[in-house]
Amino acid sequence: MSVLEKPTEAARPRRRAQSLAQEVATALTEKIRAGLLEPGSKLPTESQIMLEQGVSRTVVREAISSLQAAGLVETRHGVGTFVLQPKARRGGLFDPATISTMRDLLALLEFRISLETESAGLAAQRRSEEELAAIRTALREFEACLARGEDSVAADFRFHQAIAEATGNRYFIDMINHLGNAVIPRKRLNLSELVEDSAHHYLDRVQREHEDICDAIARGDGEGARAAMRNHLNNSRSRLLKAQQAAQAQS
Repeated sequence: MSVLEKPTEAARPRRRAQSLAQEVATALTEKIRAGLLEPGSKLPTESQIMLEQGVSRTVVREAISSLQAAGLVETRHGVGTFVLQPKARRGGLFDPATISTMRDLLALLEFRISLETESAGLAAQRRSEEELAAIRTALREFEACLARGEDSVAADFRFHQAIAEATGNRYFIDMINHLGNAVIPRKRLNLSELVEDSAHHYLDRVQREHEDICDAIARGDGEGARAAMRNHLNNSRSRLLKAQQAAQAQS
């Protein structure tokens, strides 16, 4: 029997991508906690999980991001995703699952501005062609999600994760992996309903900001990459503040 049993269509009706990702994450979590996926063991490949669960690659990546945020697994670039030892889960770091309020999100963005601005600069200076290709792949995945009207959180997180991996510094990589998709504000709040904008226009702006970051990294322009990442995260902060003001006005 496979580690992950594929539910029948009758048992699990098709729902939106985020709901499916939660189901896949729950299935994997149950296997980990039951000892069927032991500490140190490698998760099935994305393709295996896609086949066994009948979901898209985007859904699988979203599920794995959730496991990373929960401290259950870690992804080793170019190797795979592995189950963590219980004592290694979260350690003394904060729990990303507790990041839920607007105040938490704004505080996290302040932290990310420092962390990811330097991450982008180092990525521009150190990235290999393979690492640049991974950043561009994540950028294309994000664009494809927008075109298909699918949830883009996993692709968004993968873009930031690929930049951290391109630094060659495991501490940047570990921190991004620990945060998981908590780094994506719209994962926690439906910003498109709070700001005076459509979801399409909001995500189009995020895509353009990602392109600016990627272009600077491709040029090897460290300062340009830092500026582009800082602009992206400052814009995210501004969008959150507008959402907070709109929510307060409605209350």
